[in-house]
Amino acid sequence: MSTRLDVEDVQTTKGAKLLAVVLTVFLLIGGIWAYQEIDDTVRKSTPPDYSYRGTPAERATLARLRTAETRHMRAQRAAAAARDNLELRRETYRTALDEGRAAPELRAAYRRAQARLAETQRNVATARRMVDEAVPAATAAERNIAKVQQGRHEHRKLLAFVFRLAFVIASMAFGYWLLARLRRRGSRYYAVSLAMVAFAAILAFAMAVFSLTDYFEPLELGPLVISLFGIVMTLLAFVGLQRYLARRIPHRRVRKGECPFCGYPVRGNEHCESCGREVIAPCAKCSELRRVGALHCGACGAA
Repeated sequence: MSTRLDVEDVQTTKGAKLLAVVLTVFLLIGGIWAYQEIDDTVRKSTPPDYSYRGTPAERATLARLRTAETRHMRAQRAAAAARDNLELRRETYRTALDEGRAAPELRAAYRRAQARLAETQRNVATARRMVDEAVPAATAAERNIAKVQQGRHEHRKLLAFVFRLAFVIASMAFGYWLLARLRRRGSRYYAVSLAMVAFAAILAFAMAVFSLTDYFEPLELGPLVISLFGIVMTLLAFVGLQRYLARRIPHRRVRKGECPFCGYPVRGNEHCESCGREVIAPCAKCSELRRVGALHCGACGAA
């Protein structure tokens, strides 16, 4: 046979409080592990998708840029080779002149080397203009492709965020439900529900902080959602507590020999000396006098 107690009457010892704190710590250890495991599971099940390579027009734009860059590099190599050849022809022709030889063949080779260098330099300038013309469109195409790929990556992060948010909200909902249930039953394990609510609140706060650094544009409202949900749940729990106290306070005052309406001490009178209301009235079932606010009649036991 168990005795039903009001939650306010349950004496919580220091040991019980310590165990509630310890329970909160262990709940946090498991909760943080589960919180991180959700993200790891989502990442493993949905690997990043970088298969998008752009529209046909964007691919053609990037191909033009690559072709122009390749042509520019080839032109630069050709110009470097022409410059080396010119230096070689110039030194050979100069040596012949120093020796007093006319060397018309060497002079013609030197002139051809000069013309070749000028031609390659023009090719380098032309290729450079082609690269400069292709860069703006290619940059825009790369930016759009990166945006689409990033969007697919953000979808995976958003999925992990949704599961984490559901876990936090479920923890908060269970904590407040357990709090209300144990309070309503007057359970001596009421401190366990407080530990669960504290765990859920700390986990929600941690997620709100992590969301500020881990998530971006579509997820910026995450902390606000958690905050609003926690505020609503806490206010509902507070309202429920006040209603519970409003139902139990008259009974507790009667038990202490006080007026159930204002709490003024009753000295055997039928009316309260403070508010003037009746504190002794006939029982509705047996008509015997009973204290107003008592749960049961002392004569017949009726509620």
